[in-house]
Amino acid sequence: MTRLQTEFQRLYLPPTVRADSADAQGLIGADGRVRTLVLALGRPADWDTLSPLWRGVQSDLDLPAPAIAVNGVDAFELWFSLAEPVPVAEAAAFLQGLRQRYLADVKPARLRLWPEAVVPSASPGPSRIPALQPATGRWSAFVAPDLPAVFGDDPSLDFQPVDDAQAEQLSRLASIPPDAWQAALAHLQAVVPAAAPAALPSPVSSVASAHAALQGPYQDPRRFLLDVMNDPTVALALRIDAAKALLLQGTPGASASAA
Repeated sequence: MTRLQTEFQRLYLPPTVRADSADAQGLIGADGRVRTLVLALGRPADWDTLSPLWRGVQSDLDLPAPAIAVNGVDAFELWFSLAEPVPVAEAAAFLQGLRQRYLADVKPARLRLWPEAVVPSASPGPSRIPALQPATGRWSAFVAPDLPAVFGDDPSLDFQPVDDAQAEQLSRLASIPPDAWQAALAHLQAVVPAAAPAALPSPVSSVASAHAALQGPYQDPRRFLLDVMNDPTVALALRIDAAKALLLQGTPGASASAA
């Protein structure tokens, strides 16, 4: 393998896949777990908007810096590497937590998160980097942290990046250790606990702690659940639980999306 392939495998590929194999494009292991998470912001590409997230995962969550990439088409991408694979749903919950914390004001159409909660087993995942993009005739590449601002709203290269330089970029990166991953995931999903009606039926109890994120007090449990479900500042998992609880109760309006 080349040095670039070795570094890419070290950071992103499932344990049983080699970077020089025919299966190297796939980032989901045979067990349905992933080591790679990618968050992209485009249409337009805007590093000023994405950079607080890149800094925040380091300063707020105490995680290693993700790789920064220009995708050669329309977006800046952040590539996260995990030391140990996790289920797709867990990875998706982490990305949704990042979105809600750092990019809540960004229109969903401008964001691409991989993996999503449900990914087909045959999904190849995000495009490998570096690569020539047929749609634009330009190249994707991993870039140093001081370079994204130079690209402006054109996240691409008009020349092929040097493999050794790309390998050097990746060699400076570290994977997220399991303990740090679990702590960061819990931090993103945490809300301040607060008193809630004692008689709330399951799964209502799982969203009770979200009360602190809303204005109260609440005398009507159904009103509380509706507000949890519709509040974009509340963790997505709690909003989904609130929607489930409302459906069980047959509450009007419970068919609204909790996404």
